[in-house]
Amino acid sequence: MNVVVDYGNTSAKVGIFKERRLVDKIVFDSAEKLRGFLENYSGDYIIVSSVSVDATVVMDWARHFKAKFILTPSLPLPVVNRYATPQTLGVDRIAAACGAYELFPNQHCLAIDAGTCITYEFLDAGGNYLGGGISPGLRMRFEAMHTFTARLPLIQPVDQPALIGTSTEQCMQSGVIYGLCDEIEGIILRYHEKFGDLKVILCGGDARFFENKLKAAIFAVPELVLSGLNSILIYNVNR
Repeated sequence: MNVVVDYGNTSAKVGIFKERRLVDKIVFDSAEKLRGFLENYSGDYIIVSSVSVDATVVMDWARHFKAKFILTPSLPLPVVNRYATPQTLGVDRIAAACGAYELFPNQHCLAIDAGTCITYEFLDAGGNYLGGGISPGLRMRFEAMHTFTARLPLIQPVDQPALIGTSTEQCMQSGVIYGLCDEIEGIILRYHEKFGDLKVILCGGDARFFENKLKAAIFAVPELVLSGLNSILIYNVNR
């Protein structure tokens, strides 16, 4: 079994793969719980990707594996990284791009990760990762309005906001949710205009929230980053 660890800003996701098939996913809300799991799990290979903690610390907990990999800018990838500053590229972003390549090889792909931030990752049909974009995510926008104003409250998103808000809360929900949907739709349209036909893959913690709100043709793959990490792991094991 392959074990992939995606340590994000708020939690750690662990995917367990049998070759290229995801057989189990576990979410840990604390480092202590993740440590307990890894110290007692015996698998073949493991890869760790982290944007919030030192990945070498997490790897020290993985005692019973044949081989271990940490996703860093120097780790070989199944795609060609054309990013101008690869040392600054978030590991979750390149993992999403590799996940898109795993699903749709030889096709233009736009991977959209709807998490703490919204990230856009473009991969051309030749397997070249070119970059993308970053913007504030759903909850970050609500928190920003509350933090940087004197009177706006901190509110939660709702599934079906009113278009015309009749209260401050409804107006904030309308502005954030419809504004973000139109942002995503607009960026997808720009990529279509520039590159023609492409596959659009939506992933991340808020993927389900946006899945039925977007008019563009998309593939919702919530575990795209885990699949991308597993493809990177397999690529390095077989080198």
